[in-house]
Amino acid sequence: MEHYTNAAGRALAWHREYRNQMSQCRFDTIATHGVYSIQEALDFNQGSIIEPVYMATSQAYRDADEMEAALGYQIPTWCYARIANPTMYYLEGVLALLEGYGSGLETSCIATSSGMAAIQSAVDPFLVADRANPGKKMNFVASTQVYGGTFQQFSIRKDKERLIEWRKVINTTDIKEWESHIDVETRFLYGELPSNPGQAFFDIRKVADLAHKYGIPLIVDSTVATPALLRPLCHGADIVIQSVTKSLATSGFGIAGAVISRKNIVSRIDNPEMKADFATYLKLLPNRDNGPNLSPMNAVMALNDIRTIRMRMDTMSKSTMKVAGFLNDHKHIERVEYLGLKNHPLHELASRYLFLVDSEHDEQYGKPVNRYGHLMSFLIRGDAKMTREVFNAFTRIWRATDLGRIKSVATIPAISTHSQQGEEGRKLAGIPSNLIRLCVGVEHPDDIIRDLDTALGVLDGKKVYVSAPEFSAGGASSARLRKDCQ
Repeated sequence: MEHYTNAAGRALAWHREYRNQMSQCRFDTIATHGVYSIQEALDFNQGSIIEPVYMATSQAYRDADEMEAALGYQIPTWCYARIANPTMYYLEGVLALLEGYGSGLETSCIATSSGMAAIQSAVDPFLVADRANPGKKMNFVASTQVYGGTFQQFSIRKDKERLIEWRKVINTTDIKEWESHIDVETRFLYGELPSNPGQAFFDIRKVADLAHKYGIPLIVDSTVATPALLRPLCHGADIVIQSVTKSLATSGFGIAGAVISRKNIVSRIDNPEMKADFATYLKLLPNRDNGPNLSPMNAVMALNDIRTIRMRMDTMSKSTMKVAGFLNDHKHIERVEYLGLKNHPLHELASRYLFLVDSEHDEQYGKPVNRYGHLMSFLIRGDAKMTREVFNAFTRIWRATDLGRIKSVATIPAISTHSQQGEEGRKLAGIPSNLIRLCVGVEHPDDIIRDLDTALGVLDGKKVYVSAPEFSAGGASSARLRKDCQ
């Protein structure tokens, strides 16, 4: 066994040095290469310049000593794909480096089967019984302005089913409101920014400092911004959640999530291994047992999209700003929720944090440049019925419950992503029935504006003509299905 542990030590030292070298590169270089090296390609992967997809469920061992060392976590191993896999390792490596970019922090990452699995993986290790005070009811403090699935996980799966109290923060900019909910049984603070769909934002540094004052971690869902615009770990957060499905993996081919953490997180939980390296602890222990693993194929598809994340977020942000400006001046729009607009009440706060990474090193800009992302919302000046009429009139913007796609996508959150949380829950989250969420893609913004203008025209009595479904791809079968259902 000593032979294997010695060899593993040399391999780990080489990989640590290579990762350290990569961390010194610019953001785009890290996004492109990640932790996959030329040496690894030549020695093990037939010289493949792209990370291979390892579809095998398990790894074979040379003898009993190697198997024992591997299953005892004494040497690196791909023992079983529920725990680890080379393709997952490549994705985890690049996300860890990107989230820690420019901070000097040592970071680690675990990939999961979805963004929701990432949230559960990130919060559950803190929601464990306190054996010293078994009668105490634990709680966590989190914003109400979160994705609908997050709201359900917190309100139903945690609060209602497991009796773990969710203490809700309504005004995330009020640090006193955050603090008023914290007591000795509070396990973590949690926020999403910019929030989906309402564009809520908070001062990360202040909330992180508050969390650490009470010995608990700050967990941030940064899916909408991605590390191209915001890296919460750099501002004091302990753990970052990414629904990789969305902005990072813009093609929409697969589902994935990730938990990225700094080393030595803050927590009251008496678990030194967890605090020392949270993401690795998740991989080797809780997620080994619970099994929310990511498939290798989804991992490599996400990897290929991540290579262009900075330039995509730049383009999509600029287009969204133009679209938001158009809607902001439209007679049929009650309000536009986009942090990039100077009249938005959170514009100044968001501008302290949201920057296009490396814009100061870009020949095009040569200075730090604010970018506010591709997600926005707007409220129709009218009721739910009028909102549906506008929504139904889109011809270029896709009606779907997705975001971060290369194509522009819209939904009405009250009847889709946030419908299950009920009217009272939507009121807490600030999601009225006349709100449309729009995620702008990489189309030319003028074409998206034209589609919006045409759709809003239905409120003036103008008709919108859409091509007959019978003559579109797949339309005939859809038409027959509709006819059969009548």
